[in-house]
Amino acid sequence: MSPNDKDLVWLHGEVRTPPFSQEARLEAGYLLRQLQQGVRLAMPQSRPMPTIGRRCHELRINDEKCTWRIVYRVDTDAIVILEIFDKKTNATPKHIIDTCKERIRRYDSESC
Repeated sequence: MSPNDKDLVWLHGEVRTPPFSQEARLEAGYLLRQLQQGVRLAMPQSRPMPTIGRRCHELRINDEKCTWRIVYRVDTDAIVILEIFDKKTNATPKHIIDTCKERIRRYDSESC
């Protein structure tokens, strides 16, 4: 890890096999590493999530039997992991959005 890389701050979840397949875990690790190095990912790997907040996005990891989502926020000094879940529908469930907003609120209030 380079001194210029951003830290990963895990507020929830982890990427491990199982439940991720080994291939999906490696892809998630690769994409998170790119984010740490300042690479701006776009579709199809990542999409913005303005309904959650500014600078919030979701990584899209296709696995054998599901599609994983890693919701994250890009801060100046860190990539903040808000949630990891397997997505089964086109829309992000409301409880996921609400949970992520609450985690951001708590994280920001504790960081000040």
